[in-house]
Amino acid sequence: MNGPTSPTSATNTSGTIADEEPVLLHTDGRAAHITLNRPKALNALNHLMVRRIDEALTAWEHDPAVETVVITGAGERGLCAGGDIRAVHDDARDADGAASAAFWRDEYRLNARIARYPKPYVAVMDGIVMGGGVGVSAHGSVRIATERSRIAMPETGIGFVPDVGGTHLLGLAPGELGTHLALTGAQIGAEDAVLCGLADHYVPSPSLPDLVGDLGRLPVREALVPHVRPAPEGALTGHREWIDDCYAADTVEEIVRRLFAHGDPAAKEAAETLLTKSPTTLKVTLTALRRARRLGSLERVLEQEYRVSCAALSTADLVEGIRAQVIDKDRTPRWSPATLAEVTDADVERYFRPLGERRGLGLDG
Repeated sequence: MNGPTSPTSATNTSGTIADEEPVLLHTDGRAAHITLNRPKALNALNHLMVRRIDEALTAWEHDPAVETVVITGAGERGLCAGGDIRAVHDDARDADGAASAAFWRDEYRLNARIARYPKPYVAVMDGIVMGGGVGVSAHGSVRIATERSRIAMPETGIGFVPDVGGTHLLGLAPGELGTHLALTGAQIGAEDAVLCGLADHYVPSPSLPDLVGDLGRLPVREALVPHVRPAPEGALTGHREWIDDCYAADTVEEIVRRLFAHGDPAAKEAAETLLTKSPTTLKVTLTALRRARRLGSLERVLEQEYRVSCAALSTADLVEGIRAQVIDKDRTPRWSPATLAEVTDADVERYFRPLGERRGLGLDG
């Protein structure tokens, strides 16, 4: 591909070359379009895709004909299920993790760029939007959710920690909603996503084609007006009392104790969910979230997340978690350590150490 308007872009979606491109790029009127195009992998991001998106954003930033950027996902299932964690698994298990670290470095820098992009960046968060999918959408200036949206940061279930700026976004959510979502990996719909600051508007999915078409001929605000509707009622508002009380605790052990003691069946269910996650990454996630709130800027939080992610590459839980959930799919990870009580403060702190030979992201802020 020579650039975002090359013949291998989405302008020829019937051709085999375009079909094989993992990112399709085209312009329609005043809007430029990014389509994540790995539907069989639920549009999971790899390093090539990150580079393609970044190249397109560079070209469009300086193109006066482009006034809006729109990102969508190919297929019927969703925008993006996350990063290509099979590749991370193999890299961590069989190599030195350098390929994963290089991928994350470019991915996190892309997340920061999206957040500061000077033109409207419209993310259509239809269907499944998880992990890296949140990174390429929820930092945008206009985030559209639908009745099909299933948005989550499920990293603790694979022995990892919310990244792609996820600890920044969830740290800004009202009360302790972000802590609940980060630790449990719970999926949320449109209204809850708006409540938590992960989305801005609800548009019914049948209206998306018309909305996308209108973005090619109208300013974003005018294009949105005919299509935005009140979102169907979510679940989190009704659970705020126990979420804010239980997740305000200083340790994961105390959070679990409070959840079991509260009496609400949903609180008990959350506690049981936590006990299935990696004990180490639960503690690291709680620490990362609390530190993210103090760090302030997205760029500083992404720098912290990069240290945490690189540290995870040398742990048993990351390889084991991906094996159990994605490779073998037996859903029975053998975490090490196996319990919260066995995870020491030193085990947690090692995730936040300076990178040494690995450079940081070089982000300002």
